[in-house]
Amino acid sequence: MSLIQVQDIHKTYRLGRVDVPVLRGATLDVNRGEWVAALGASGSGKSTLLHLMGGLDRPDSTGGGVTFDGRPLRGMSASELDRFRASRVGFVFQFYHLLPELTVLENVAVAAMVRLGRFGYNRAANERKARALLDAFGLSHRLKHRSAELSGGERQRVAIPRGLMNEPDVLLADEPTGNLDRQTGDKILDAITAIRLDRKQTIVVVTHDQTIAARADRVVRLDDGRVVAV
Repeated sequence: MSLIQVQDIHKTYRLGRVDVPVLRGATLDVNRGEWVAALGASGSGKSTLLHLMGGLDRPDSTGGGVTFDGRPLRGMSASELDRFRASRVGFVFQFYHLLPELTVLENVAVAAMVRLGRFGYNRAANERKARALLDAFGLSHRLKHRSAELSGGERQRVAIPRGLMNEPDVLLADEPTGNLDRQTGDKILDAITAIRLDRKQTIVVVTHDQTIAARADRVVRLDDGRVVAV
């Protein structure tokens, strides 16, 4: 059963006086519990596709749109999209986006605060959950450190538990090992694979790395703004 349906989406950016089309009718279905890897060269539209799937951006008015669990994203208001992103989608970005003033534990737990709000947030319960996730990624010894005190690999290992904190329907990852050495990247992929098997987690990863693609159930490629099955 499809969790995400991307149907004939177009996305064009305006750079100065020039329109730059990035996606030109991309179509992709992602089934619940599936791990899909989307390969493509730099500038092929991989990140744009991921942002549209997660409601971080909106497609052009021409063409189709994105449907998540049977509901079109195009009809959602800004506040509805905020709730959708906070509760149903986990994001892992290539450049981590950790909050420098927070500790590792707080950076993961804050995802629950965003979803639950100030008055619905149970600090003790959510910090226990964050500790368990961080332990799964080998970071139990770094809970009180801030991001400036971490290596690149450790920062990425914090970003993934943060993306999983709210038990999202799908984890969307943008080049999750792109800035890491091979050994560190393999450890992160091992941890993602374990979480995926334990939770039957739906995952969409965009990458140029064939090593990541080898772990996925299905591989597709972005070519000239369209998704090509592999």
